[in-house]
Amino acid sequence: MIMKIYSWNVNGIRAVANKGALDEFIKTENPDIVCFQETKAHEAQLDLDFPEYNKFWSSAEKKGYSGTAIWSKVDPLNVYYGLPDELVEEYGLESDKYGDVTGEGRVITAEFDDFYVVSVYTPNSKGDLSRLALRHERWDPAFLAYVKRRAEKKPVIFCGDLNVAHQEIDLANPKPNVGKHGFTNEERAGFDKILEAGFTDTFRAAYPDKTEAYSWWTHWANARARNIGWRIDYVMASPEIADKIKNPQIHPKVMGSDHCPVSVEV
Repeated sequence: MIMKIYSWNVNGIRAVANKGALDEFIKTENPDIVCFQETKAHEAQLDLDFPEYNKFWSSAEKKGYSGTAIWSKVDPLNVYYGLPDELVEEYGLESDKYGDVTGEGRVITAEFDDFYVVSVYTPNSKGDLSRLALRHERWDPAFLAYVKRRAEKKPVIFCGDLNVAHQEIDLANPKPNVGKHGFTNEERAGFDKILEAGFTDTFRAAYPDKTEAYSWWTHWANARARNIGWRIDYVMASPEIADKIKNPQIHPKVMGSDHCPVSVEV
């Protein structure tokens, strides 16, 4: 059985639903599992149909902010919300001036018979890099420790907006963006460590030299129409399942958000 797994930063799921874009996406792409990021909603605020899906939400305490979700046609064995308390403590994921990063609904995990699926929304380091230290020194190592721990039990596929373009090939204008948020040495090194831990960047593994493949575009200067974008949305696979991943794709024609979905088949 082939399962289609999608990931999409919707930048507000209510707005995407109100535009009709969510309905169009589900009808056209028909994912078996979809990981959402930046849902910006609590379940009580939502009146979404799609009865074919089991829906699980990890919402931020602050309304209208952050949040992740997993929708699945297959009922998962278990669902886990956030990072375990012991990792939060070990890596010192305390609050900063933006709030408590562990209360922002940034991670949700669904366990299936043969693998885990994790939806993750990595903290943005901010334009002035004021959240870079928290992200680089605490969040990135804590999240990596989490998915490595899960992978000891069964294979892991983690999907989401990692808020970093890994290599120069992953953004349209790399030179002027060196050192800026999303393309700092620290953020890129964090991605290196994910690869060093054995996880595969499924899209880049299949298309090592493919250029102009982006998943996010700024609203400014008609960037999406001109394809001046960044690839910051990923589907990552642990070693035990990477060779079972087929057909990794980016879907720039799917509208409704400043990000587009990315997908794999398992």
